[in-house]
Amino acid sequence: MKKNWKKKIYIVCAIAVAFWIGFRIFSLIAVSNKTVFNEVRNDASGGIPVATMVAQNVNDSLQEPLNIRNNRALVTGARVGLFRAGQRVGGGEIVSVSSRIDIDSGMYVIKTRGVDDGLQYAKYTRNGYFVPVYAIVDDGVFVVENDTAVYKKVIIARRDANRALVTQGLNEGDVVILSKVSDGEKVKLEESK
Repeated sequence: MKKNWKKKIYIVCAIAVAFWIGFRIFSLIAVSNKTVFNEVRNDASGGIPVATMVAQNVNDSLQEPLNIRNNRALVTGARVGLFRAGQRVGGGEIVSVSSRIDIDSGMYVIKTRGVDDGLQYAKYTRNGYFVPVYAIVDDGVFVVENDTAVYKKVIIARRDANRALVTQGLNEGDVVILSKVSDGEKVKLEESK
């Protein structure tokens, strides 16, 4: 009689375990088939939100910093080509740009007139499209065409710490993408705040 009881308990336990495994499999299938609301996925389906600016050909200035002391500034060889005589600096102007390295400092000397000591900015003024340097990717920018990010190669004439002067490759009214995107990605313009 004890043997019969044990056999019945084993059968009941086996049925319970089989039922529990079946229930878990059914639950997992039901959960995996559910569509969970995901705000990011929902936004991406209409395009990735991007910050943009409209390209406009304007007359504006780039600024290159100079530390002036007694109407003299020292610059590296990489930067010396950014300055020229007659260029406006602070309340004065650049008088000369040395073509030779100063032996004592190992740098190029820029002489100014009428400029206060301290950090000043030499202005480079020109017509063109001014875009933030962070929007430049491998000498090109992304623009919006038919709600899609399209990579455009551009010619950058000059840049400072914040902006780049684009002289070719952009057209008036092009919508330049300021966010990180990939070529061909669907985009949605962010609302201005």
